[in-house]
Amino acid sequence: MPQHIGIVGCSAVGAALCYRTICLEGEQFLGRYGHPEVSMHTHSFARDDWQAVGELMLSSAKKLASAGADFLICPDNTIHQALPFICSRLPRPWLHIAEAVAEEAVRRGFRCLGLLGTRWLVESEVYPQVLTARRVKYVRPETAEREEINRIIFDELVCDLFKPEAVAYHQRVISRLKDAGCDAVVLGCTEIPLIMNDANSLLPTLDSTRLLARAAIRRAIEGE
Repeated sequence: MPQHIGIVGCSAVGAALCYRTICLEGEQFLGRYGHPEVSMHTHSFARDDWQAVGELMLSSAKKLASAGADFLICPDNTIHQALPFICSRLPRPWLHIAEAVAEEAVRRGFRCLGLLGTRWLVESEVYPQVLTARRVKYVRPETAEREEINRIIFDELVCDLFKPEAVAYHQRVISRLKDAGCDAVVLGCTEIPLIMNDANSLLPTLDSTRLLARAAIRRAIEGE
């Protein structure tokens, strides 16, 4: 039997995309309508203290472990900044979203990635630490670009609003990242894949949400 996946949710829109991906793509391995057992718990993350956010993540992790989850994932890039506060206390193994993205980048031979996401994510070390360990370079958007993408995420995407202007803005940022030497771009916010993909991006995209979901499916089936 596949292992039980526990999803520590944050943004409803991003968590829903991860959940749907697991359920829909699981049938490729387990037959029609088949997917690993999956549970999700979501606190209200209306906090501005990373240590407090970490405690909420830990609370969700414990509830999911009690529900039978064999390992945990979180389809929210930004709150991975709080993981160091709780990693030693996690009740189950944690599959890190940046590791899933980095693994795919290495597999596809990308050498320099543009980082898109919330301002906090882009300015953090969540991706740089993982990418540097794998000898993959990265480029952060400029300060004004970070602020506008952050605004789009919180004023629009997490509210289920998808505007053509948001797509056009991301396209302009990706074009500049390409000029800066990037050969792919990380969609490092779990909602960005709802407006950006390989079809409308000048660079190949690394969809963190779906890559994490697919890594979780593989782990659930392979058991490691």
